Amino acid sequence: MDRMAVMETYVAVFETGSFSGGARRMNVGQPAVSKAIAQLEAKLNVRLLSRSTRGLTPTEAGQRFYERAKRSIEEADEAEFSARGAGANLSGRLRVSAAVSFARLHIVPAMKNFLAMHPDLVIEIVLDDRNIDLLEAGVDVALRMGTLDDSAMTARKISESRRFVVGTPAYFSAAGIPTQPKDLLDHQAIVYEQRGGGGVWAFKRDDEEVVVAVSGRIALNAAEGVRAAVLSDMGLAIASEWMFVPELRSGEVQVVLGEWTLPTIELWAVYPTGRMASIKARAFVAYVEEILAEFQR
Repeated sequence: MDRMAVMETYVAVFETGSFSGGARRMNVGQPAVSKAIAQLEAKLNVRLLSRSTRGLTPTEAGQRFYERAKRSIEEADEAEFSARGAGANLSGRLRVSAAVSFARLHIVPAMKNFLAMHPDLVIEIVLDDRNIDLLEAGVDVALRMGTLDDSAMTARKISESRRFVVGTPAYFSAAGIPTQPKDLLDHQAIVYEQRGGGGVWAFKRDDEEVVVAVSGRIALNAAEGVRAAVLSDMGLAIASEWMFVPELRSGEVQVVLGEWTLPTIELWAVYPTGRMASIKARAFVAYVEEILAEFQR
């Protein structure tokens, strides 16, 4: 097995967390993968992976080797893509992280066309509303919402969305329709405990600003839960336009206090610290930008 193939094998094992997972990704037998990793460790004279009954854990050297090997593979892919010219298709594997609801509504359905454009490409999408460690999860690019706290990350803003106070007609029929932000004190708020959420809602209209500390009997840390609670007539919530696209269009969910504005929420493409974005990641991000631009027209 040549050097590049060994690095690809190690990256596969590292990212899947097991020899069997690496073997499936590489489409080879598990004994061949185990032998390749053992030979690599012998050649380097260092242990890269610690074996235990709980699975594989990368050592400090193993983490460093993964980061360099991943970068080398991406650079080789870039060189091949450039040599093939403008008509070349993307190939290999792209691992993406995105929030659950956003991906379900906007990313996953759009991947059919993207994969049709690049038949040799495989996409893995990690669905998680939390900001996971990109290097540890082997993620090539993450789509993250809200303000980025870590200025050291390589990131680019690719879109933003308006936010509204929303609820169902059934809820408003029972609880009344708020006409001023202060009316929200008499309503059940569904609180989203992630970036851009929380129980303090800041409104603006012309030069007037109002901050309301809402309360309610349910708080959730995932947008899918917020969607379910709103659609179950349990209360009202602040949500991005992205979160309720089909329901806003059908009237199943309605906007109130529409003359008041809330801070917009930003969408960022975030890449692992210290690593240049691969051509696959850049192409994916450009495609997402196109999708959202069409939606906002």
